[in-house]
Amino acid sequence: MAVAPGAMSRWAMNMNDEFSIIFVTSALGESEDIARALVEERLAACVNVAGVNSFFIWDGEFCTEKEALLIIKSKTENVEGIIERIKELHSYDLPEIIAVPIIAGDGSYLKWVEESVI
Repeated sequence: MAVAPGAMSRWAMNMNDEFSIIFVTSALGESEDIARALVEERLAACVNVAGVNSFFIWDGEFCTEKEALLIIKSKTENVEGIIERIKELHSYDLPEIIAVPIIAGDGSYLKWVEESVI
């Protein structure tokens, strides 16, 4: 499918990895507290919380858990602080915390992310 010239103008290419998404799984009861803290402290612009079924090996045994998946949007420069704050709030011994760069997105949305965090 061809894209008309200029059709992507509203899209911002994030070539400097200025923005990131951080994925975190947590117990169902604590995900809202983590999300609220990150947004209220302006470390994250937005946190989505979704239910997931996780399958993994822990202490040599197969496990399955119903968990919450937090999808955290922020500036890349905040990732280290977000990780530290999650570790303070999280109940797991080894929480899953994975950050990935946003390579492109709607320019207006990315501007909002930038303006929403400190």
